[in-house]
Amino acid sequence: MVDTRMHASFLRRFVSRTLTLHTLSLRSQSFIALLAGALSVFSYAPFNVFPLAAVCWAVLWLLWQHASPRRAVWLGLVWGFGMFWTGGGWLYVAFHTYGGMAPWLTVFLLSIFFAYMSLWGALAGGLFARLRGGNALFNALLVAACWSFGEWLRGWVFTGVPWLAVGYTQTPPSPLAGYAPVLGSYGVGFILILVTALLLVSCTDKVLRQRACLTALALIVLGGALRFVPWTSPIGEAIRVSLIQPNIPQDLKWDASNLNHWLQLNLELVRENPAQLIALPETTLPLLEAQLPAEYLATLSEPARRFHGDVITGTFTRDAAGHIFNSALSVGSDPRQVYSKRHLLPFGEFVPPSMRWLLDLVNIPMGDQTRGASGQAPIRVGDQLVAINICYEDVFGEELIYPLPQATMMLNMSNLAWYGDYHAQPQHLQISRMRAMETGRPMLRSTNTGMTALIMPDGSVPQVLPAFTTGALNALVRGYSGMTPYARWGNWPVLAVIGFIVAITLAKNHSRRFGTLGDSSGINA
Repeated sequence: MVDTRMHASFLRRFVSRTLTLHTLSLRSQSFIALLAGALSVFSYAPFNVFPLAAVCWAVLWLLWQHASPRRAVWLGLVWGFGMFWTGGGWLYVAFHTYGGMAPWLTVFLLSIFFAYMSLWGALAGGLFARLRGGNALFNALLVAACWSFGEWLRGWVFTGVPWLAVGYTQTPPSPLAGYAPVLGSYGVGFILILVTALLLVSCTDKVLRQRACLTALALIVLGGALRFVPWTSPIGEAIRVSLIQPNIPQDLKWDASNLNHWLQLNLELVRENPAQLIALPETTLPLLEAQLPAEYLATLSEPARRFHGDVITGTFTRDAAGHIFNSALSVGSDPRQVYSKRHLLPFGEFVPPSMRWLLDLVNIPMGDQTRGASGQAPIRVGDQLVAINICYEDVFGEELIYPLPQATMMLNMSNLAWYGDYHAQPQHLQISRMRAMETGRPMLRSTNTGMTALIMPDGSVPQVLPAFTTGALNALVRGYSGMTPYARWGNWPVLAVIGFIVAITLAKNHSRRFGTLGDSSGINA
């Protein structure tokens, strides 16, 4: 009994002190925001402590509660800077270790980049501080809308960088994962922020305590129930799939003296793992299709043709005008098919015209590519239609729904060897899990060094290869048909809710100011 009372007393004191963060100095608040943002990385893969996302974000909202717009902008910037450096610091490996950039310049440029990424959270804070009112429940809705709007802008402006959006922390077993097929990753993030804010309201407002707590609980229970809704269903017979992981070191991949060795390695792995669909990773053949040895592709596809199937391999293609594309090439029983990457990675696959000087500072082969055409058809393998996305493309959920409902499964082909043995690989797997839930389709992943995996439409991962190993993942996979709500509507429902909340807030603030002016006029008269 004594221990229980002591624990309850400690919890009350902890909550009481936490709820008064706004009384601290700006320096103390900045340190707390930086620390909370940095700790939020543990809510993402590979750590997957998904409740921590709510805790770390709750700290930021408590700091915002009574902050001026200027201070809210600063605290949002600091929180984001801590999150992006701890969660995306693996970019240092790509630019310094493999790109050859000087350490000081790498840190400097990445700091600028992460500061830019943090601007969108800062914008959310400033917008919330400018628009908040006296109703705590409505403020909970408003802060969720502001944060989600900022993340959506980050995933869209200047081609977008939606990595580490807060919704990704809520993949299974989080009960909020049930919202993914309905509202997508931004919708999941909106619900997470709303639930967190409502729980904080229940701790600070005695009048609204019960209503806020019950609403938060209802949202959590509904999310858990939605996980059991079969939005899509299996179609056709299962096909044998082989997902190849060649494990080619990034520092040797472009070495001309090793080229024949890599071609032979890919060929041996395909021969050892025959299947109807054999998938190799992004740019696993590190040269143009026209530069491949004669009959190489015919030899490569032979193990798949035995099953009346196809091999899909990553390589580079070039059109008549000399434009180079990062492509997935399908050869085998079906006629030759090609998918070329549509959404290129800034500074890795293309460089804006004003930033060409960066190409002289880093050594990134094939660093200036051309976008593939929009509306490319899925690749046919037997009776299945496979929607291809290459590496970074699967962070854009609204772009992956375009081949639906025709596509029956999805294939991500990636090479994350650029980023070493850090968090990039499990984070990317977590993103692919979100895409599988949003589309209601199996997601096949063939990667160079990891993480090669089979992901089911419910976001579960029944099979995954250990990272930095050479091998193949062999499985029987069925295609799926049908449309999830997100596949039908994309991000529009979430954006509509955000717009509605902001519009009501603006109208209320305008009415409040108008009423105040009217009262003042009457007094003066």
